[in-house]
Amino acid sequence: MHLGKTVRLERIFNRETKRAIIVPMDHGVSVGPLEGIIDMRQTTSDMAEGGADAVLMHKGLVRCSHRASGKDVGLIVHLSASTSLTPQTNTKILVASVEEAIRLGADGVSVHVNLGDENEREMLAQLGKVAEDAQNWGMPLIAMMYGRGPNIRNSFDPSVVAHCARVGMELGADVVKVPYTGDPDSFTRVTECCCIPVVIAGGHLIADDTPASVLTNETIADKAYLKKTSLYDLAVGCGIDNPSEFVERFITYERENRVLKENRADG
Repeated sequence: MHLGKTVRLERIFNRETKRAIIVPMDHGVSVGPLEGIIDMRQTTSDMAEGGADAVLMHKGLVRCSHRASGKDVGLIVHLSASTSLTPQTNTKILVASVEEAIRLGADGVSVHVNLGDENEREMLAQLGKVAEDAQNWGMPLIAMMYGRGPNIRNSFDPSVVAHCARVGMELGADVVKVPYTGDPDSFTRVTECCCIPVVIAGGHLIADDTPASVLTNETIADKAYLKKTSLYDLAVGCGIDNPSEFVERFITYERENRVLKENRADG
């Protein structure tokens, strides 16, 4: 892989976990200025402090989001667009280039393709062209791949999602973003067919609480396909009065220790 592309991917994906939380902020073009994407500097700061690895936005929004201070966060410039005001909202066109993204200091670019749409061929051609440019410039490309069209009954069907992911990979993307199929077993079919990272689009809120509270709540953990932390069972077995507080303190200690190590490595 191109060294520049590797360096930029490390600004999007966590080096230790090899995972990424990417917050899309391109909705202003699609559906207008929603609540939460008005004060972009504040929103970007909130996302960075909240643990996001990267934010994704259109080229004109970068100037409204740049901060001269605060925690850093990766930047992905979205190259595709359409609006909800047109009857052909699923047809995406290119509105920016890899070169523009480079000038804006981007760590990656993204393209949206809706397979099954009547104008699928144009979107596939756009993806192929951007993939070539991204490869030439060492710029990571994220392909947002969805099955949306008159012949697709269920966009979340594992076979449809796997097909979407495979198309993105075969046409040169470095990362594919696809809908979640509903459970880990069926989503494995999606990841097994790709030799590149796969990130999940969307999702719904199961709980809004601290990591300790989530990982010590068996009901929430089951809904999120997580495992209840063994720390909780250890605390109970040792007779600790408040097992959840014990887990919270352990997580806080681990987080602070990790930050300390990162600071030492940077220094």
